[in-house]
Amino acid sequence: MESHYQTSSRGCSGASFLFLLVCYTFLASLASAELHVHEFVIKATPVERLCKTHKTITVNGQFPSPTLEVRDGDSLAITVINKARYNISIHWHGLRQLRNPWADGPEYITQCPIQPGQNYTYRIKIEDQEGTLWWHAHSHWLRATVYGALIVYPRLGSPYPFPMPNRDIPIILGEWWDRNPMDVLRLAQFTGAGPNVSDAYTINGQPGDLYRCSRPETKRFPISPGETVQLRLINAAMNQELFFAIANHQLTVVEVDSAYTKPFTSSVVMISPGQTFNVLITASQDPGHYYIAARAYNSGNVAFDNTTTTAILEYTNAPRGHSKIAKVYPVLPGFNDTATTTTFINRLRYWSFNQNAPAFPVLPRFNDTATATAFVNRLRYWKIAPVPLQIDENLFFTVGLGLINCTNPNSPRCQGPNGTRLAASMNNVSFVLPRSNSVMQAYYQGIPGIITANFPPVPPVQFDYTGNVSRGLWQPVKATKAYKLKYNANVQIVLQDTSIVTPENHPMHLHGYQFYVVGSGFGNFDPNKDPASFNLFDPPERNTIGSPPGGWVAIRFVADNPGAWFMHCHIDTHLGWGLAMVFLVENGTGQLQSVQPPPLDLPRC
Repeated sequence: MESHYQTSSRGCSGASFLFLLVCYTFLASLASAELHVHEFVIKATPVERLCKTHKTITVNGQFPSPTLEVRDGDSLAITVINKARYNISIHWHGLRQLRNPWADGPEYITQCPIQPGQNYTYRIKIEDQEGTLWWHAHSHWLRATVYGALIVYPRLGSPYPFPMPNRDIPIILGEWWDRNPMDVLRLAQFTGAGPNVSDAYTINGQPGDLYRCSRPETKRFPISPGETVQLRLINAAMNQELFFAIANHQLTVVEVDSAYTKPFTSSVVMISPGQTFNVLITASQDPGHYYIAARAYNSGNVAFDNTTTTAILEYTNAPRGHSKIAKVYPVLPGFNDTATTTTFINRLRYWSFNQNAPAFPVLPRFNDTATATAFVNRLRYWKIAPVPLQIDENLFFTVGLGLINCTNPNSPRCQGPNGTRLAASMNNVSFVLPRSNSVMQAYYQGIPGIITANFPPVPPVQFDYTGNVSRGLWQPVKATKAYKLKYNANVQIVLQDTSIVTPENHPMHLHGYQFYVVGSGFGNFDPNKDPASFNLFDPPERNTIGSPPGGWVAIRFVADNPGAWFMHCHIDTHLGWGLAMVFLVENGTGQLQSVQPPPLDLPRC
């Protein structure tokens, strides 16, 4: 870690005392900023899970990958060296990357991928952001194992808007396949059907007690009596929303997607892929061991992994079973005393499973949409939110699945429903990644033929989105389309789920921006009635939001970050099927409102 910042006080001379105080405080904050220099070596590493060892794509041989800890105002220079056999790029999820889309990372959107044997340095400046973010591969399914936490602490002297916890514990939820995830993807791409579901969920890379060959490596988190700990939750799972809970402990939600919230307590958190939550827990229970657990929230009529991952919260003063068992029989019985032996074994089992075993939390049913919705609806921004009130761009996007008809339904490549290939789309456009260049490079250099800026602002055909949809509307159009936004435009987007194939919660992530979630509901959005119930006072600020299954969600933001910015479903299966689009945000006036020039080492296709 190095500091490459220099400051000068010449501009403060001859000023009033108050101005001097402000000036020197500002300079002190600059002086404390640091440049964090890292190397990420992407390579295959033997990783053992579920009784088998796999050659797993990792960063620096670690799974999960390294956690990055920085402060608001810091910079990062992270050189990614690709020693794996796949193309790769890294996305810094939730970082705004102001005027610097070149460091955002999604392959073929803001850069061409880093090819095997090549490298690229991501140069990032963190500006007015703090909280729990994360980073992950943004190339095919490499995100299954290439991910890590990115923790941005407040500037020195800036407190949290809630009581300071004693310490932090990052908790990253993931999915594990008992095979090469890239092979799982290739099979699904060939057949056109859904991919095989994962074999396990993980907490900080470990499946936990309920999976084969996993108990010894179950993650354990010690906590002292009376201690308050901040858990930084990240859902890095590829395809699954998750319910999360800790036995006998309430969770106080204080932050979501790196934005503070009005604190509230809950026994369970519903967290979608891409989202982060900060929750406080206090060790106020009887000394003991308590399971931390997560399992699926399945909002659609689709196959899913119905297993449960666990870790253990253990009080430092919890009794240990072996000492109590040792007191049971201080006098050894006779050699042939079978009755005593049997009684001992039975009592041992009772102790192990009833006293020393961790308590287990109550998790909602897999399809408990009511609990998921009630939890999300409690989120509020921690103060009055600067929500755009006058809207310049009023957009309406349908999001959902679809089917591609096959000329030969019996083909091995058409194994989706009724001999089709599964697809997904926004406003009936199924996004296709370019290959000869990235969208941002083509946009910046004015290269034609890569993308068209005619993404429809409303569905090309209006229909009963959540009702019985005619089969003629099930097939989307494959294309690479973007929507242009003027710099500083006030934007509202209503994301409307459809019932095509199945209604489902789609966690939509917008790169380069935070947005305010001003409203949501079930059924079809009514533009004449529903805006009256919008929360324009303290709506939560997010970067990833789910559209309720069979419903809609409305978001607002100011388009003040020029560049090409991806918007897509963070269920990677849906992204691969085309549930995505791109915003092209034009430059404003002058250098500070314009995209920076591309770096010289930007990867080539």
